[in-house]
Amino acid sequence: SNRLNLLVQDILSLAALEKKQLVPERDFATLSLPAMLAGAVQLCAEKAAARGISLHLTELVPLQLAGDCQLLEQAVSNLINNAILYSNSQVVDVSLTREQDSAVITVRDYGIGIAPEHQERIFERFYRVHKERSRQLGGTGLGLAIVKHVAQLHHGHAELQSTPGKGCAFRIILPLA
Repeated sequence: SNRLNLLVQDILSLAALEKKQLVPERDFATLSLPAMLAGAVQLCAEKAAARGISLHLTELVPLQLAGDCQLLEQAVSNLINNAILYSNSQVVDVSLTREQDSAVITVRDYGIGIAPEHQERIFERFYRVHKERSRQLGGTGLGLAIVKHVAQLHHGHAELQSTPGKGCAFRIILPLA
């Protein structure tokens, strides 16, 4: 019943995001990205500590943008939780940098990585790299789809950089203007 409840919640989140994307006028407030990232890290700190994983905010450029703080925090928390659950990394780094006119949020692990044949489809709904392992750990297969849609709602995008055996860097790139 818990897995079904998580699945329903994720499906509802995804449907709400898709509905919001259809509305051209978005009711965004100015938010501090470092404060939002600190909140996401705090949400995941207990789970990381319980698994013996060090969770670090490595770089925080003071940036603000118009957005939905709760949705961005959910997206970053999804990325951090995935790194905690699936990467086999002992360290997860979260950073905020600026590249040209964009804010770049990066969640990096130093674990098993994702094979190239899976990277193109990783943000698809219900796509799982390790199906059996995902079932054991309780994922719904919708977390990365939610990340992608949150980024798109903010006129940005999500991407993955990964080398098998060396870890993953999931990035959310958001335009500042």
